[in-house]
Amino acid sequence: MDFAIPATTQALLGEVTAFVRDELFPREGDVLGQPWAVAAPVLDGLRGRVKERGWWAPQAPRELGGMGLALVEHGLVSEALGQSPLGHYVFGCQAPDAGNLEILHLHATEDQKRRYLEPLARGDVRSCFAMTEPDVAGSNPTLLRCRATRDGGDYVIDGRKWFASAAEGAAFAIVMAVTDEAAPPHRRATMILVPTDTPGYRLVRNVPVMGHTGDGYFSHAELAFEACRVPQANRLGPEGGGFAVAQERLGPGRIHHCMRWLGICERAFSLLCRRAATRQISATRVLGEESLVQSWIAECRAGIEAARLMVLRAAWTIDHQGFEAAAEQVSLIKFFVAGVLDEVLDRAIQVHGALGISGDTPLWSFYAYERGARIYDGPDEVHKVAAARRILKRYAP
Repeated sequence: MDFAIPATTQALLGEVTAFVRDELFPREGDVLGQPWAVAAPVLDGLRGRVKERGWWAPQAPRELGGMGLALVEHGLVSEALGQSPLGHYVFGCQAPDAGNLEILHLHATEDQKRRYLEPLARGDVRSCFAMTEPDVAGSNPTLLRCRATRDGGDYVIDGRKWFASAAEGAAFAIVMAVTDEAAPPHRRATMILVPTDTPGYRLVRNVPVMGHTGDGYFSHAELAFEACRVPQANRLGPEGGGFAVAQERLGPGRIHHCMRWLGICERAFSLLCRRAATRQISATRVLGEESLVQSWIAECRAGIEAARLMVLRAAWTIDHQGFEAAAEQVSLIKFFVAGVLDEVLDRAIQVHGALGISGDTPLWSFYAYERGARIYDGPDEVHKVAAARRILKRYAP
C-alpha cells in the first residue's frame, strides 16, 4: 500500500493549501454567522476564482467539468479544504451536493442528467437529500414512514423529513420514500427527485443547531410532503432500490467527511499550538510550558496521524478493491475520526479559554456544526456494532 503522493498531486495540494490560507481564512469573518444574502456573493466570487484555476469539483468526473481525482487524491485535497469552513463549498465539493452528484451520475436517466445533474455539476443550483425523519430513529432507516404511492403515472408523496441540509434555496430534493410496505425491509424504499417548486413540497423551518438557525446553504431544514405529486419518471434508480443507492452515496461520502474532519483537526491543532506557545500565564511562563498542555498536544498529534493513515487506507482499498472490501474500514474510520475531531476541538477551545468560545476564531463554528459528526451518516454506536460484527465473523466456528 503506497501512499506516496505523485508530484502533480503534491503541487496541487501546495497551491490549494495556499489558496485556503491566503484567500479563505481572511474571508471567514465575512461569511460565518452572516445572513446567506450577505455570504453568498462573497462565496460566489471565490468560486469564480477557483473555476478560473481549474480546481472546480475535484471529486467529479472530468466529463462533468470536475477534476476527476481518485478517492485518495480527493481525500488529500479535502483535508486541505477542511481547514476552512468555506473550503468545500467554494471548491464545489460540499455535502449534500457532492453525494447527490455521485448517485445522479450513476443512476440518472439522460433526461434526469440534463435537468438535474448538469446544472448541479456546474454549481448553477444546489440540492438537498431528504432521508432522516423526526418521528423514527435515523439509525434504522428501515423504519421510514414517508410514503410514495403510485397514482396513474405519478408518485404521490406524503410524510415529513428533517435535517435536510441546505434545503433552503435548493432547486431539488432527492427524497427517500417507502413505495412498497410489504417488501423486505431493505427493498421498501425508493429515491425520487422532487423539484422544490412542486405543489405539496413545503419547507417547514430551518432547525436550530446549537442555537444557530442559519439560512441558505448553512442550514438544516424540516420538510413536509403533503400530497406532493411528481411523475414516476422522477424515480432515481430502480423502485425498491433506495437503500442500495444510498449506500453508494454514503461509502465515498464517509471518506470525504473524514478527510474534511482531519482538515478541521489540523486548523484547530495549529491554533491550539500557537496559543499555547504565546499565551503568557505568568511573568516568565507561557501556557505551553505546562505539562498537561504538552500532553494534550502530543495526544492530539498522535490521534490525527493515526486517523489520517486509517482514512487513506480505506480510500486506497475503495480505489483498488471496491467499497465492499473496505466496509469494515469505513465503519472504523467513521467513529474513530469523529472522536479525534471531538477531542482536538475541545482541547483547542480549552487552551484558548474564553477566546475559544467567542466569535473571534473559527473554533466556535467548527464545534457547533461538527459535534454532529458522531451522529450523522450513522451514529458512532451503529458503526462500532457493524465493525464488531464483521470482525467476529472471522472468528466464528
